Parts: sequence; structure tokens; C-alpha cells
Amino acid sequence: MQDGERERYRYFLKDSIRLAIDFSQTAQSRGLPAPPVEKPPAPGAPRVALPKPGEWQGIGKVDLSEAIAARQSLRRFRAEPLSLDELAYLLWATQGVRSHPNVWTTFRTVPSAGCRHAFETYVCALNVAGLEEAVYRYLPLEHELVREQQVEYLGDRLGAAALGQTFVGRGAATFVWSCLPYRMEWRYGLAAHKVIAVDAGHVCQNLYLACAAVGAGTCAVAAYHQDRLDRLLGLDGKDEFAIYLAPVGKV
Repeated sequence: MQDGERERYRYFLKDSIRLAIDFSQTAQSRGLPAPPVEKPPAPGAPRVALPKPGEWQGIGKVDLSEAIAARQSLRRFRAEPLSLDELAYLLWATQGVRSHPNVWTTFRTVPSAGCRHAFETYVCALNVAGLEEAVYRYLPLEHELVREQQVEYLGDRLGAAALGQTFVGRGAATFVWSCLPYRMEWRYGLAAHKVIAVDAGHVCQNLYLACAAVGAGTCAVAAYHQDRLDRLLGLDGKDEFAIYLAPVGKV
């Protein structure tokens, strides 16, 4: 790798671009409508109501300092299923909505630049009690799941899409976060893309810590075949594409 090429890729990690942007010309500043804070489900798609905060059964109390100290990436899981309560808790911990003050803002359990929350959460349910094996998407405003599609050999196809990391399809559920970049671009223009990547880390760290309360583990995965994973989830790869994934299973 040449020095010039290395510096070009490193530029993404810096915030230098912010000084070159005329923020008066962003979509928000020009008065264009904000994109939806949640991708609308397809009409008639089956939905699953999730237990709400305060209704969960079997969620343990964990000391935060102990959870942080014990945090590790785990790639081997027991065959035991996740309960629907446990899955609901993990979804709330990673993208749960605390309040929705207006049509373009949600305050959630994780921080996001400008409160834009550019992600959708897909759940590949492989061994979740009460859920048939399928690809679901979390609806944070309603705290529900919508079934997106059934996929034959879902676990095997996840492992293949993760470049042969078979453990990705061997847990009880695999979380896949997609990015809808315009949600962030609407406010920040070309300064949006670095903070989208930063936000993804916030989400997955919450998953690690929340897993401690349900006797589960996870492993963040950022190496995957982009086109295969997008196709598996039914994403167009342009306006929405996979950005991060993490299998969850009992340990």
C-alpha cells in the first residue's frame, strides 16, 4: 500500500471534511422533509408483539462494573433457545425508544449523532422460543417484530455471508444492523458517514453488556461479503445496506 493510498483511507477517520461543508445546503437546512425514523413495514406483513419494559420475565440483575470487566467476545453457544422476553430485552437495550417528541426525532437507549439513528435492526431468528426461523426486523416505535422473509438454511447462509465464519449462524439469533445513510446525510451531508460508523459501536457495546443479564454472549463481526449479506436481508445495497452483525446465544 502506497503512502498516498493509506492517507486517503485514513481520511475517513478524521473530521476534516466538516470544515469543507456548507451546512446551509444540507437537506435539513433547505427545508426538505426528514426521512422516517423507522422504515415502514410492508402492508400486511406478519407482526409479533414483544414484551415491554417492566413486563420481562427472567431478566437478571447485573452489576454494571462486573459486566464491563467480564465483557468478551464469545463464538461458541449452547443449544438452548432465547426466550421472547430475552430477545425483547436485547432489542430494547440496543435500539429501544425512550421518547418520540416529533416526527424526526427519537431518544433511544443508545446515543446517536444529532439523534438521527441511521440503523435498522434485523434479527435472524434461529432458536428463539415462540418464533419460527425467519428474518425479522425490529420496529422500535411499536416495540414489535415484523417478519421480513423466510430463508432456507438461514444459519448456513449467514455463515457463508460472513466469509465462512460459521459461528455467526450457530447462535439463537443473529443481529444484523443495516444503515440508511440518508437519515444522517439529511442533517450532516458528507460529514455523516464517519459518525454512522461511530454510532454502530454504541449499539453493539450495549448488546454485549445486555447479554450479561440473560446468560448469553455475543461477538461483533465487521467482516462479511457485502452483496451476499444484503441479498440475504432483501436490501438494495445502495440506500440501505448491512453494516455490522453479531450472533447471540446462551453461554
